Amino acid sequence: MNAFNRLPEFVQTPAGRERDVLRLLPRVLVFGTLLLALPSLAARIFLGGGDAVDASTHLQMVDILALSIAVLHWTVVLTVAIAAFIVMVMKGPAYVADAYPLEDSEVPDSPDCRQPASY
Repeated sequence: MNAFNRLPEFVQTPAGRERDVLRLLPRVLVFGTLLLALPSLAARIFLGGGDAVDASTHLQMVDILALSIAVLHWTVVLTVAIAAFIVMVMKGPAYVADAYPLEDSEVPDSPDCRQPASY
């Protein structure tokens, strides 16, 4: 018995923009992360001189902001990837949920159509 029985009359939707989005996401993740790391690198280059305590405080603030925005970027990329994957799966072939015959409840002799029990 085959666990995945395709519906024979189902017309599969052709692939669309979701495949392009899924192909583009790894590059967006890597280049976006590198771009978001640039302010931290620039702060280390330009804020290196002067008072050590003040420079250290500014560097920590820039690092925290850069890291938090990078984590937000990763979360957005993951969310877009999940959405594109769901669209891709939904456009795929349709499968029969189960092969059991459905008993119709519209038949008058069935137990579902009798008078409901009063409680």
